[in-house]
Amino acid sequence: LGPTVDVGSLVSQGCRPIGQPLVVTKAERNIVYELGGQPAYDRLMEIAKAGLTEDEVRMVNEGLFMGLVIDEHQLEFGPGDFLVRNVMGFDPENGAIAVNDIVDVGTTAQFHVRDATTADEELRRLLAGQEADAALVFTCNGRGKRLFGTPHHDADLVDVALDGAPAAGLFCQGEFGPVGGRNFVHGFTASIALLKGS
Repeated sequence: LGPTVDVGSLVSQGCRPIGQPLVVTKAERNIVYELGGQPAYDRLMEIAKAGLTEDEVRMVNEGLFMGLVIDEHQLEFGPGDFLVRNVMGFDPENGAIAVNDIVDVGTTAQFHVRDATTADEELRRLLAGQEADAALVFTCNGRGKRLFGTPHHDADLVDVALDGAPAAGLFCQGEFGPVGGRNFVHGFTASIALLKGS
C-alpha cells in the first residue's frame, strides 16, 4: 500500500459472555478438563441451571463458544478482552470440553454465545468515530443473512460509518485480525482494515 497509507484495523467477534469468568485449572492441548477446580462440563451445566433465558438456551444450542482472556493483567474483563473460540464438543462422563484452540492452565475463560444484536452493537461501537478513505471488509460467511436475517449487514454499517468511502471485501471462512493487541485467525468475525492517506 505504500508509506503514505495508514492502516487501522478492528475485529467484531459478535459474541457476549454468559456465566462468570473461571480459571482453567486442568487442560491438555485443546481439551479443558477443569474450570475453577471443577469439571468444565459441570461448570457449563451450572450456568444452564442458573437460569439462562429462552434466547440464551437457543443460542447455546446453535453454537457455544469459550472466550479466553488475552491479557491476564487486568482486574476486570470486558468486550475485546477475550479471544472467542468454538466449543467443538464435550464429554459429560469425564467433564471435558473441547475447544478449537490450545488452552493453557491458568487462563481465564468464560463461555460465550453469538447473537445478531450483540454482533450489530459491537460493530457499531467499533466503527463509531472511525475515519478512513477506504476500507477492506473481510466477513465470515456465517455472518450476513445467516446471522442478521438480511444480506450485507456488515458492509452497510461500514458504508454508513465511513460516510460512503469506497469499500471492498469478501466472505471468508477464517479471518485474520487483532484482538487485545495480538493477531489471530478467527471464525464468525468481521475483520476490517481502515485505510487512510497520510
